[in-house]
Amino acid sequence: MSDELERKYEVEIKATEEKQKLSKELKAELQESGMMDEKGKLKLKGVSPKMLKRMKQEYVDCPVLKDNTQFIQCFVCPNFQSRVMGKVFCKGDPLN
Repeated sequence: MSDELERKYEVEIKATEEKQKLSKELKAELQESGMMDEKGKLKLKGVSPKMLKRMKQEYVDCPVLKDNTQFIQCFVCPNFQSRVMGKVFCKGDPLN
């Protein structure tokens, strides 16, 4: 048995210069799970402020949602497994 994670997709992470807005639904989800405070400040465990700033300007072409998705949304998705060298390992399971 190999140490490789079970994944369907390796999705490239792309960067954009423009600031991306988090949807109200995503903000509510992040607050519920304790990853965002009441003021809307992200608090991702183990992620430095510098990395967080970078993550806010990144997006992926999500193979599950068939759309460009902010990296933050991808990061908190149940399909997210890990981020390695500019790629996201995605399980590719359908989302409700």
